Amino acid sequence: MTPLELWGGHECTLNRVGDDFIDQTVLSGHQARVDDLDLFAGLGVKALRYPALWERISPDRPDVRDWRWTDERLARLRSLNVRPILGLVHHGSGPRYTNLLDEGFAPGLAAHAGAVAERYPWVRDWTPVNEPLTTARFSALYGHWYPHVRDETAFWTALLNQVDATRLSMRAIRAVNPTARLIQTEDLGKTYSTRAVAHQASFDNDRRWMSWDLLCGAVVPGHPLWERLERFGLSGRLAAIADDPCPPDVIGVNHYLTSERFLDHRLERYPPDRRGGNPFVEFADVEAVRVLQPQPEGLEGVLQEAWDRYRIPLAVTETHNGCTREEQMRWTREAWDVAGRLQVRGVPVEAVTAWALLGSHDWNSLLTRQAGHYECGVFDVRGPQPRPTAVAGMLAALAGGGSSDHPALDGEGWWRRDIRLQFQPVFRSTQTPEPRREWRAVRGVGRPVLIAGATGTLGKALARSCEWRNIGYMLTDRRRLDLADPASIAAALEAYDPWAVINAAGWVRVDDAEAHATACHDANALGAERLARACAERSIGCLGFSSDLVFDGRAGRPYVESDPTNPLNAYGASKADAERLVAAAHPGALMIRTAAFFSPYDPYNFAAWVVRELSAGREIAAAEDAVVSPTYVPDLVDAALDLLVDGDSGIWHLANQGAVSWAAFAREIAGRLDLDTELIRGCPAADMGWPARRPAFVPLASERGALLPTLDNALDRYAAALRAADFSSEVEARIDREEPQALPLRPRVAESARP
Repeated sequence: MTPLELWGGHECTLNRVGDDFIDQTVLSGHQARVDDLDLFAGLGVKALRYPALWERISPDRPDVRDWRWTDERLARLRSLNVRPILGLVHHGSGPRYTNLLDEGFAPGLAAHAGAVAERYPWVRDWTPVNEPLTTARFSALYGHWYPHVRDETAFWTALLNQVDATRLSMRAIRAVNPTARLIQTEDLGKTYSTRAVAHQASFDNDRRWMSWDLLCGAVVPGHPLWERLERFGLSGRLAAIADDPCPPDVIGVNHYLTSERFLDHRLERYPPDRRGGNPFVEFADVEAVRVLQPQPEGLEGVLQEAWDRYRIPLAVTETHNGCTREEQMRWTREAWDVAGRLQVRGVPVEAVTAWALLGSHDWNSLLTRQAGHYECGVFDVRGPQPRPTAVAGMLAALAGGGSSDHPALDGEGWWRRDIRLQFQPVFRSTQTPEPRREWRAVRGVGRPVLIAGATGTLGKALARSCEWRNIGYMLTDRRRLDLADPASIAAALEAYDPWAVINAAGWVRVDDAEAHATACHDANALGAERLARACAERSIGCLGFSSDLVFDGRAGRPYVESDPTNPLNAYGASKADAERLVAAAHPGALMIRTAAFFSPYDPYNFAAWVVRELSAGREIAAAEDAVVSPTYVPDLVDAALDLLVDGDSGIWHLANQGAVSWAAFAREIAGRLDLDTELIRGCPAADMGWPARRPAFVPLASERGALLPTLDNALDRYAAALRAADFSSEVEARIDREEPQALPLRPRVAESARP
């Protein structure tokens, strides 16, 4: 096992607010003190995150560079035998002649990177762009930093520009030094929530990986956010990145006590300054450690997640706590101990970085103003010279292979004590719905259920039900279980050893299938067949889902399981073929036909669209002559799991008992929520403009047993759930998947600064 290294870094952010550049190197006094480097080396640091920032070296013109300050500092580091990890922009948007939304940002930074590499060809470790995702959020989504934009298109553009800048910069650097390593940093936490805002937590937890996912070339069809970026017209850029990725050599995890968040729709529990929201729901946004019981998984949890996701060596590249001295020591020691435990478990953690060696200025305002607020670091710079604190002695002991015996370390940090709870506790095991994407039953509990379809409504709902019922599960996406690839299927079944597999993946866009019938058939029929055959060969149970669209609607009565299929559109044909192929490949497989999902935890459904539009006072049109059996997702997943546990096989119909037209369904929802039913305009299905032909009358019934409650009962519970959340759940999100603003991404006003 490679010994854990101590790395260091002074807070070197150079961000822009309006026309002003705020330079932490100047504020800390390090600009004028080269002897600080001797103090850093005296701690035993092996490497130092250090600035060679574009804004500092070429502030006025890209072809005019001032190397004097950097030359002196890097020469001193080299003589001290401390490896620099050079950063080129650190929460910045470049010099005045560019910005994060400028198409010249990426090639401009690459030119700077090439010049720096030629100047210092002996430097091996690089971080061209620090925290691309965080910088894009604060600059182009929340508008705190230059160019002060609050727009989701701008946010994704800023992120992609920084990723491209990193790829091009590393190409230029490696042209000089082929052994150069990319150490890519990003703030990594996790978001928890009440069920009413699970959509926001789920989105946040997908988005947190995007810097690394993009660099690894993983944002391709099947990635949870690929379709979202495609709707912004960015699929071409995603393809270019995926075709020429630049995976980090080290994943640099920056983690703070504020990195893990808790979102709660019950605003009355929190003070006004903690309240924020998105376009569809208001919620409080607080530090998870201040409310969750048991406490969040913390640094150890996110490091393990990062290793499981990427299998790339890790480093803790920022660890800092703006608190009293003993609490700073406890936080740093905990990070060191966590890294050591992970190493013992076989996770390659290279280092822990003592960040903010000289402290930091004005992070309490997210660097939006210079108010003189100072958080002490390893050295206190408020006197004539930097003064080493007790943290310095502890770090020197850890770097030397020992441990600190300072008596203040005997106690636990506040985040481990009851005083951490500032708000009414929320019990994480029952109140927070976000499923763990990579969870395995503990030894002795048994084999898990493998769920394919991590990005979809059904996959997440199944995982949440498993979580609630304490059924061990693994929720996988296409990267870990690709139904188009038999080898991927075999590898997943071998790795996870499930007792049953649930196929909740596949093509879901009914109208798009008309123009892409082959792709839809491959995803829904052939992929399902491959998975079923692999399960049959290993005697593993298999559950799949089909649709009411396998019928033509001409029966004049509700359809039962034994009725012959005769689909009218490409999507229905793919599901009918899936039923036939799966049955042939796996005689013991279970196939569930269902229809018209609605759920208080899912923004992509007809009911959510109805509530949002009517709540806004807008008229809607719905088919009066197309009759279906709507299905309440919580009922569906519980019944499906019951059948799977029972060992049932064959085709089952699972839909809530009842039959309504789409227009009548809308009126039922509106009536229960006191919305204006006069805004609902019934019309013929032919007027809806659907590319895919729909059957006119396809309610589902069952000859095997009516396992789901009545539709009236389900609608009552649905309305009650919305009322309990004061209409502040994701049902208010847009149903139109073509509108880029469909999902919430507005800034949360209560998103706080680092500790």
